[in-house]
Amino acid sequence: MENRVKDWRERNAWSQGELARRLGVSRQTINAVETDKYDPSLPLALRMAKLFAVSVDQLFIDDWEPEESE
Repeated sequence: MENRVKDWRERNAWSQGELARRLGVSRQTINAVETDKYDPSLPLALRMAKLFAVSVDQLFIDDWEPEESE
């Protein structure tokens, strides 16, 4: 899953620490999400989208495609 959390955070001129404070998580969590080491829970993804005033699918891009059945 690709995400645009860092892009939206930088558009707001927030540090990782500031975003973490606003979301009630650790800075390490924000860093892990931004570096694709951690996919956020649904509640956290929803809070992020609400904070940035975007939809979840604008913030997180799921590139998974189902395999075609024979």
